[in-house]
Amino acid sequence: MARLGWILFLIMTLIASGLAYKFIIKGETEVAPDGRTSLLLKESERDFFLNEMRNFLVAVQQISEGIEKDNMNQLANAAKKVGSADLAHVPAGLMAKLPLAVKTMGLSTHKAFDQMAMDAEQLGDKGHALSQLNQILPTCTACHALYKVR
Repeated sequence: MARLGWILFLIMTLIASGLAYKFIIKGETEVAPDGRTSLLLKESERDFFLNEMRNFLVAVQQISEGIEKDNMNQLANAAKKVGSADLAHVPAGLMAKLPLAVKTMGLSTHKAFDQMAMDAEQLGDKGHALSQLNQILPTCTACHALYKVR
């Protein structure tokens, strides 16, 4: 009887591990013809995901303008709009479909914008803000180089 228990435990562990790999690490993906990884999303999820990237781009433009004009209030407001508070609007099913690397890049980008907003308000140093922006942009570039949305 104990042997049956161990066998059932092993089977359940394998199933749980497989599901964790699928929904936490791999997500719903396939290799695209151009070598990138395609994120396989429903139309509404795709629209949300692409809108989020456009919001990042708008924020980067507003931040860049804030740096140029030495307007830390504009910079902080733009960064806050795409900070971690924005994550509350992510559809639940979308997170399960994204590979762990995409989730990690996205979360780190949101947090970096939070830090940028806080630093702009507290330090008011446009050189520091420019340095922070230059640390965020390689994550954007890497994500676009590695992934595409389908």
